[in-house]
Amino acid sequence: MGARPARTVLAVAPRARLRRALSLTVRSHPSSNAEPRHARTPVRPRPHADPVGSGVGAALRNTVDLARHAEELGYHRYWLAEHHLNPGVAGAVPELVIQLVAAATQRIRVGSGAVQTGHRTPLSVVEAFGTLDALHPGRIDLGLGRSGGQRPQRAAAEPAAAREVDGVLIPRPFPIERLLASPRIRANGELLRQPGAQSVPYDEFVATVFALLDGTWVGEDGFAAGAVPGEGAAVETWILGSSGGESATLAGRLALPFAANYHVSPATVLDAVEGYRAAFQPSARLTAPHVMVSADVVVAADDDTARELAAGYPAWVRSIRSGAGAIPFPRPEEAAALDWTDEDRALVADRTDTQFVGSPATVAAKLAALAKVTGADELLVTTITHDHADRVRSYALLAQEWATGR
Repeated sequence: MGARPARTVLAVAPRARLRRALSLTVRSHPSSNAEPRHARTPVRPRPHADPVGSGVGAALRNTVDLARHAEELGYHRYWLAEHHLNPGVAGAVPELVIQLVAAATQRIRVGSGAVQTGHRTPLSVVEAFGTLDALHPGRIDLGLGRSGGQRPQRAAAEPAAAREVDGVLIPRPFPIERLLASPRIRANGELLRQPGAQSVPYDEFVATVFALLDGTWVGEDGFAAGAVPGEGAAVETWILGSSGGESATLAGRLALPFAANYHVSPATVLDAVEGYRAAFQPSARLTAPHVMVSADVVVAADDDTARELAAGYPAWVRSIRSGAGAIPFPRPEEAAALDWTDEDRALVADRTDTQFVGSPATVAAKLAALAKVTGADELLVTTITHDHADRVRSYALLAQEWATGR
């Protein structure tokens, strides 16, 4: 059985800013153990038990361990994602892990990437993140995602052809309908929401979150209620989105920073950032658009080693895209033994073709191209390997390359 990856996402500002700021976002998935050191120092893993088949406890300890060293490496953010009913993912309650990470660190910003609003209420989110802000003032980020709610029906369109834009691949869109119709997705809705409950419309949810944070919420009957904790919390609020649709336009209209998912939906990343910028209306919150763009990354000392470390990625993506849920990340030799059909390859092609894998110089060049093409202010990098020590080393090598090579 393969180790379950603790997914890590590195958010880095583009090259002009990267000497000053690197950000890292982590997804808590069961994984193996290791610790990063300063970017200029070789990463030496602590002696731990065999990571194969590691469980939730090990994943959470890895997440905290990585956070401490991410702070030493100069990363600016450390985000934790929310996922449910995935065999290889231990990220169901990001608020709890945010507290663990924030308590174990001193400076790095810690937050969500993102809270799934479809099965929550605005008050529950504000109270949770208000509590975190009270404990760790000025360090908490609140990422709001539309996941878990009802998706608007759109007319089917002819998929655009794959193209390359200044060295960045924009692949054909992945047809998400099959995944959304899977039993696992239906089970998410059944288990996460009360019977008969309806998701709050996304724009209404976000508006209520801000009313509660600002202390301006008033009910239909005129009753004014305040969230304690929550009211007055200085959380930095982000909108996450995969296309130029509702999330992007809402972020622009409300002058919120926006995170676009190249690593999840590479085909629509340009639509997402363009939609956000087109809708942007300056306000006291934000006077100019601020964009973060994500990428899947594996860095090693050389390209061949990096490719070997990333060998389990196609099978891991296939498990998600098939609707079964993320499997524990396989060893390279386990991945090599798996059977593949043409349909399987097509299922994961957009993700595998847009993963940035290689030496520090190779990956840094690809990230720089992505930042240029999207105009990103920050890059959000997620690294998944079987062994946590390799994952940590990937972040250290990238941090060193970006700090010294820009």
